[in-house]
Amino acid sequence: MATDKELSDFLKSVEKRAFKRTAFAVRDDDAALDIVQDSMIRLAEKYIDRPAAELPLLFQRILSNATMDWFRRQKVRNAVVHNFSEFGGSDEDGDFDILEMLDGIEGNVGTESASDSVSRDQILQLIEREVGELPARQREAFLLRYWEELDVAETASVMGCSEGSVKTHCSRAVHALAKALKAKGIAP
Repeated sequence: MATDKELSDFLKSVEKRAFKRTAFAVRDDDAALDIVQDSMIRLAEKYIDRPAAELPLLFQRILSNATMDWFRRQKVRNAVVHNFSEFGGSDEDGDFDILEMLDGIEGNVGTESASDSVSRDQILQLIEREVGELPARQREAFLLRYWEELDVAETASVMGCSEGSVKTHCSRAVHALAKALKAKGIAP
């Protein structure tokens, strides 16, 4: 059974990554924040009796399910709004705010030139935009594998698909990102 401190420490460690992942998926910061908070509450209420080692996979699965539920609700809402009026709904292709990505940046402020800092920030924003442009399943697999650092089996469990599908989605995502970034002059 996870202690309150273990649960609290886990939630603190995952909150920013979970928000970013959800914001990429739903493209709405307010909705992403609600989804992440609801997922954290569900984990704390329903799975506190589980060992601390199980919390990461449980949370990722809860977060994925909550995100899918949000899309289902949006589909129903949009259908209802469309049927009652001629308004086309909100523009879901709009930009969203970029979160601070690196926690350790504060310690490096004095050692990095302003131009290097601006250049790095611009590259990170470009990468985030390109990740946001990936198809949903590729983006989810990519973020779970390389952002959340889950292995293939854990990612497959969270996504509800086979390990082969995870590998395919990740490979396609990496190739698409490499191609897009190379086209914009960013090379490793």
